[in-house]
Amino acid sequence: MSTEYKDVRQHILDTGMAIISGKGYAAVGLNEILTSANVPKGSFYHYFKSKEAFGEALLDYYVTSYLAHLDEVLRPDGTPAARRLMAYWSRWRDTQSDCCPDGKCLVVKLAGEVSDMSEAMRLALLRGTTLICERLAASIVEGVADGSLPGPYDAPHTAVTLYQMWLGASLLTKIRRDRNALEAAMLATAAMLKLPADTIHA
Repeated sequence: MSTEYKDVRQHILDTGMAIISGKGYAAVGLNEILTSANVPKGSFYHYFKSKEAFGEALLDYYVTSYLAHLDEVLRPDGTPAARRLMAYWSRWRDTQSDCCPDGKCLVVKLAGEVSDMSEAMRLALLRGTTLICERLAASIVEGVADGSLPGPYDAPHTAVTLYQMWLGASLLTKIRRDRNALEAAMLATAAMLKLPADTIHA
């Protein structure tokens, strides 16, 4: 794959990401993305077979970027795993309670919209969320090993339960336009992990 190919394809993805993060998938037409990216429609179909294929690639790209950030937050750095895990939830609370679409979770934004619309995009979301939960479960296991999480836990089940709770809290935040659901999720996370309430300030 040539550098030029990768650069143009990436430019289309970056442009689409910025627009779709604010408006959603169905509300955004290809013309809007291509006009903003200054790319002709014929060139778009050189990189993506359809808008659905673009949406799938966009979700894969988002998940790859998200996992890289998650790995950076959770990677062993000499601090307790519990502190790093709570820092992840703390950042989620702070970014998802902001009204600005920048930094908003694309899974929260698109899951309900595209899962019934596109099987390919649903599967991209499923792959991505599965990988996220695996990372969280590994961090829980590490926390038990280093003594920062009291345990015992069923780490995979706990990770999925926490992730589901935070997705739901993020959706309620969009509906209510306040951060109460995310604050409640922080408290519930600390309780589920058997940590003191002051851990939410990690």
